[in-house]
Amino acid sequence: MATQRDYYDILGVPRGASDEELKRAFRRLAQQWHPDVSTEAGADDRFKEINEAYQVLSDPSRRKAYDLFGRAGVNGAGGEGFGPFAAGGGFGDLFDAFFGGAAAGATRRGRPPSGADLRYDLRLSFEEAMRGADKEVTFSALGRCATCAGSGAEPGTTPVTCARCNGTGELRTVRSTMLGQMVDVTPCGRCRGVGRVVDSPCVTCHGEGRSAQDRTIRVAVPAGIDEGHQIRLSGEGEAGPRGGPPGDLYVVTHVDAHPRLRRRETELYFELPISISQAALGARLMVPTLEGDESIEVKPGTQPGTEIRLRGKGVPHIRRNGARGDLHVLVDVRVPVRLGSRQRELLEAYAAESGELGGAEAAGTPSAGNGSAPAGGGTPRRRKSGIRDRLKDAIS
Repeated sequence: MATQRDYYDILGVPRGASDEELKRAFRRLAQQWHPDVSTEAGADDRFKEINEAYQVLSDPSRRKAYDLFGRAGVNGAGGEGFGPFAAGGGFGDLFDAFFGGAAAGATRRGRPPSGADLRYDLRLSFEEAMRGADKEVTFSALGRCATCAGSGAEPGTTPVTCARCNGTGELRTVRSTMLGQMVDVTPCGRCRGVGRVVDSPCVTCHGEGRSAQDRTIRVAVPAGIDEGHQIRLSGEGEAGPRGGPPGDLYVVTHVDAHPRLRRRETELYFELPISISQAALGARLMVPTLEGDESIEVKPGTQPGTEIRLRGKGVPHIRRNGARGDLHVLVDVRVPVRLGSRQRELLEAYAAESGELGGAEAAGTPSAGNGSAPAGGGTPRRRKSGIRDRLKDAIS
């Protein structure tokens, strides 16, 4: 007596396999072993075995009985005439069950189609995007007809079952191909896929179940939203025809730019212009933040391109409550393009003192504090103290 193989082994899945794993395994094996496709010997028996295993394991009650009692718990379930892929079913049923159609033998009941999704473009100021806002939006859309409550039928009447598709909402035709029977499914033209027809249309919506309406709703804008983000409002879109479910409303945000701050995701950037004396001597300066201007310290000797980071002063995280990015202050040292005579004298004195002047230029400049007399005689120039302070006063 031949030993019967375990259904799980036939499909190549573990005992705890999910429905999706079972479906993927069956699809792969069926496409390989179906007699209309495979040329290997015994393909017909192999496909029947695969079909039998899937039909048992895909049914929750049969799978439970099989797990408890083995094949004895589902005795008579397999073999000829079992399931949607029984003898004569053909490969078309395989496509129908797994690639968009209903399972063979199942009856699909028509239902009204869903309404269309809508888009609304919402303009926000930079401050509204940073802090969040409660905005009121008004738009025109097809809404459920108030006269017939969306049924499309005149009050006091009800839609009736479509005689052409028997309420399924679709027409199915079977044709033979080299791969077997193929089932073509198309929406019923008489009821437009709904499965019901309206003999006495509503005078307001003319049987459509919806009419053009002006709607006003409130949109909660979360803090930290950015340009191009979408806020999805389920069920706030266009109403479906003849009582169909409504679509969704997508609110697309457009954020005005800040005059001084630049944004990159949750980080803010500000370019702080300072003079060379402020960079050399240090200073306390004001920078803009989301809470208003704030004083920061520029340390002495700050170099061009230095970044001063203010942690937690950036954009709020949308998905992390209470968390915020940082504000990056980028120091831009501005070199003066025009100098007065006094400013030039002080800078030259500073350069000479620092040893930055060389050659004839250095020789022509008195060394600070050396007491030497200028060419042609005269009273030696006395060294002036506090050159850094005078430089700061002259250039700042």
